[in-house]
Amino acid sequence: MADGAKGDAHLRETTLSQERVWQGHFLDVRRATVALPGGAQATREYIVHPGAVMVVPILDDGRLVMERQYRYPMQRVMLEFPAGKIDPGEAPFTTAVRELAEETGYRAREWARAGALHNAIAYSDEIIEIWFARGLERGAARLDAEEFLETVVHSEAEIDAFCARGEVTDAKTLIGLLWLQKSRSGAWPMVWRPAPPSPPA
Repeated sequence: MADGAKGDAHLRETTLSQERVWQGHFLDVRRATVALPGGAQATREYIVHPGAVMVVPILDDGRLVMERQYRYPMQRVMLEFPAGKIDPGEAPFTTAVRELAEETGYRAREWARAGALHNAIAYSDEIIEIWFARGLERGAARLDAEEFLETVVHSEAEIDAFCARGEVTDAKTLIGLLWLQKSRSGAWPMVWRPAPPSPPA
């Protein structure tokens, strides 16, 4: 267990007050005053995030579908697995199916939920659900008007080499590769489910 044997009370912080500092399109910046375990007070600034989903799409030949996309905060094009934020009221599985189709055009016959990733625990509550997709069939992508990306295909060995050389630094993509390798080795098994039925045209 990740928890300590005597519980976590000696580590927990208690919220005394909280305020919204800034509200954007989907980011919500908060500032909180907390009581520390030792009795002193401190300020915590963090981002409330609606959550996201990442998909690791596996072609029948074992290669993986990825995206090249310019990420403004990094000021460069990043290689990453398809991902997107969860819309209000949307189930993560629905987000995974939707984002894969919209961004890459691929639809999958089978899906498996790998797990979840907290990618910025020091300053955000964002959680990214990791899904795997296989039995892919290519269709037309439906990108948003402000979305520009390039779909590419790489083998596991190629992606592993990119990561080893520091060319892939996106946290969710690194975790996706780890999960893929653990799954293929049999260490982290996954339960596959059929794709949901397509909505009527």
